[in-house]
Amino acid sequence: MNVFFKEKPTKMLLTISQTKTALYAAALAKKIKLAYADVNDILHQFEDAGIILFEKHGRLQLIVLTEKGKKIAEELEKVVQNF
Repeated sequence: MNVFFKEKPTKMLLTISQTKTALYAAALAKKIKLAYADVNDILHQFEDAGIILFEKHGRLQLIVLTEKGKKIAEELEKVVQNF
């Protein structure tokens, strides 16, 4: 899979898509065992691309997939399943 996609963003997007509970950056970083700084940088790239939104809940900013993000995640899951 690394031949076609960057591993970290792919792993992050699939994890966000497959997680059924509220997720915030620090929890995502811990869940996928990446540095918080890396996760935060990629999340902001996702936000700029319209893939995610941040919803503020008190002090936390929860990660929410947009419709565009959901479609991309669905397609990525199909590709990953074929490998």
